[in-house]
This record gives sequence, structure tokens and C-alpha cells, in this order.
Amino acid sequence: MIDLNDIVVFARVVEAGSFTAAARLLAMPKTTVSRRVAALEREVGVRLLQRTTRSLNLTDAGRLYYERSSQGLRTIEEANLHLAEARAEPSGTVRISAPVGFGGHFLIRAVVDFLTLYPKTNVELRLTDEKLNLVEDGIDLAFRTGRLEDSTLIARKLGSTHRLLCASPAYLARYGMPESPADLARHRCVIAGPSASGAHWVLDGPQGQETVVVAGRFAANEMQAVVAAALADFGIAQLPQPIAEGLINEGRLRRVLDGYTTPAGGLHVLYPSSRHLSPLVKAFIDLAVERISNRVNTA
Repeated sequence: MIDLNDIVVFARVVEAGSFTAAARLLAMPKTTVSRRVAALEREVGVRLLQRTTRSLNLTDAGRLYYERSSQGLRTIEEANLHLAEARAEPSGTVRISAPVGFGGHFLIRAVVDFLTLYPKTNVELRLTDEKLNLVEDGIDLAFRTGRLEDSTLIARKLGSTHRLLCASPAYLARYGMPESPADLARHRCVIAGPSASGAHWVLDGPQGQETVVVAGRFAANEMQAVVAAALADFGIAQLPQPIAEGLINEGRLRRVLDGYTTPAGGLHVLYPSSRHLSPLVKAFIDLAVERISNRVNTA
């Protein structure tokens, strides 16, 4: 029966170009290397190597045997590597980017649970509504909401979310509750964007999709600021459903136009395609998916 170790030794001799170099690579005596190759040749019944005092050459049979057997060895090595990674306890630092509103309300629970579960890990969480370049900024993975731009990133969809219209009780007491999307034109709205000029909202409702022009005194391209403005009575805002529902349940905001939401947007986790997905990053993604998917509408 052929000894797999003999095949490994034969492959290393071919790759190193000599018995002496292979012996150094394998950390075994040269005589042992020679003996194992000879044993393999006896088992397969053909000469694999032509040996002279000055050179070492593959026979035709040896070349074919090396090509086929080396493929199998690489498959075994890869299987061993994946098994070792699967068994290894995650350790090191994982660098994550996420939108501010999403990170503060969705992601922080997953981060806390991850750090508790894996004590050899660290997390660096960058909360920003800017879309960072993951490779240039050294980010291992990013969470993104809405429509994805064309990218070389690998994306895994976690589900879909939408936004609800909300305002503070004090604002509604002063300006009244809108009864239709058209009423938003006479209200102050908090704009989630760089400018309030030319803002419009697309809403899904009982009559289908409607687009309404809105205006207000405050605009911000960062969700935490939009939430703060709504709580400070500056007007009606579109807030991600989990954030909105939490503030509504606390009585700090009230739902506006109950039958309307924004069109559903995707929720994705992304990571660079050029990187091997390490056990550390994979462990965080798996845990985050479990925690977050329970809080969004899966698609």
C-alpha cells in the first residue's frame, strides 16, 4: 500500500530539484529522502526519477505522476488549513464601518456579544454615513443600507428595511397631524441629506407610490442629527423603522401617516473580495447576521 508520506517526499524532491535541498525542507536525513522515493517507485512499479551524479530528472511517468499527485496534495493541504481555521478561536482586531443610526441601534448589541464570546478579540467600530473605501481605509467589513453602488466588494444581504415618518408630540400639537402625503408640503420636515433645497420624499401607501416635495429648516446627512432634530420639535422626519419604533414606544415621537413608509431598502454586509475571509471576520459576520436578521424584514 502506498504511503502518502512517500508521495509528499517525492513531490518535495521534484520541487526542490535535488535530494539534498528536499532533505533541508523536510528536516530529515538525505538518506531517508532517497529511501522513501525508492519505496514509492517500488509500490507504483515504475521509475519516477532519473538520477545521475550531476542532475535529477523526471521520467515521463514521473512527470505525469507528479502533476496528478501534487494536485491531490494541494487539496489535502487546503482542507487541513480550512479545518485548522474552523477550530481556531478567533483572535485579533476586526475593523468595522457602519452608518451612525444603524450602528447605534442595530450593531452595538452584536459587538458587545462578540467581545464577550471571544475574549481574545478587539473591535474598532467607525460609525459614519460616508461610504469609506474599505481597502484604502483598512476596513475588514462594512454594513450598508439602501441600494448598493457597483463595486468589487463581496456583498451578503441580511434583509430589507424601510423608514417611518415621525414627529415629536410638541411639533404635532403646534402644527397638526398631516392626513395625506400632500399635507407634507405645508409642514416643516427634517431632511436626511446635505441640503433642504429641492428635497422630495418617495412614499409607498394605499394608492401605490407617491412622490412629494418637502421643505424644512434643518437638513443633515447623518442620521443621529436627523433624530435629534425630530426630538427637538423641528419637524417631521423619516427614520429607520427600528429607531422610529423605539422612540415611539417611549412616547418621544409619534407616527405620522400610519399607512405610508418609504420603499424598502436592502441591508448588506460587505467585505473586500481581494481578502481571504479570516476566521475572525467570519465569526463576527455570523454573529451579527444572527442578531440583526431577527430585527429586520428578511427578503
